[in-house]
Amino acid sequence: MALKATIFKSRLQITDMDRDYYQAHAITLARHPSETDERMMVRLLAFVRHASETLAFTRGLSTVEEPDLWQHGPAGDIELWIDLGQPDEKRIRKACSQARQVCIYCYSGHSATLWWERLGSRLGNLRNLTVINLPAPASQALAGLAQRNMQLQCTIQDGLLWLGDDERTVEVNPEIWQQAARQSP
Repeated sequence: MALKATIFKSRLQITDMDRDYYQAHAITLARHPSETDERMMVRLLAFVRHASETLAFTRGLSTVEEPDLWQHGPAGDIELWIDLGQPDEKRIRKACSQARQVCIYCYSGHSATLWWERLGSRLGNLRNLTVINLPAPASQALAGLAQRNMQLQCTIQDGLLWLGDDERTVEVNPEIWQQAARQSP
C-alpha cells in the first residue's frame, strides 16, 4: 500500500516591506512521504517571498512536469516557476523556456555550493533565472517550525526574512547567486 501525503495547515501573516505586500493566507500543504520538514518549510518560505493571490503550490514531488510552486497569468501562461533543491541543467533550461521568470531555491549547504560551482557558469546566459541559496543553518531551523497546524508570522525587509510562531523566530538571509534581469510587464 502506498504511503499518503501528510497534511499541514498554516495561517500565515505576511508583512513584506520590500514589495509593500501585507496579507494573510490560509495555506494547506501536502507533505509527500519522501519530503522532509526542512524541504516543506523551504516551500513555504518560497511562497512567502513571492506571495500573491495567484501563486499556487503544485503536486510537487509527485510529478516531474511541474515545479514546486507556480503562478499563471490571465492567458494561462506561466509567469513564475519555482523549483527547490538542485535541478539538472536540462530541467532549468526547459523551465526558462516555458516561464517568464524562474526561481530556484537551494538549501543543502555544501552540496548546493558544489552544484552551483558545476552549473553556474553554464546558466549565466539565462536572463530570466534567479538562483537563491538558503544557508543550511537557517533552512534547518525552519524545519523546527513545522507543525500540523501552524500560526506563522513573516516579515521581510531589505532582503532579510523573519519567519516565526509564538515561541521562536528564524532569521533567513538568502544569498542571491544569480539575479534575473528586470523585465517590463
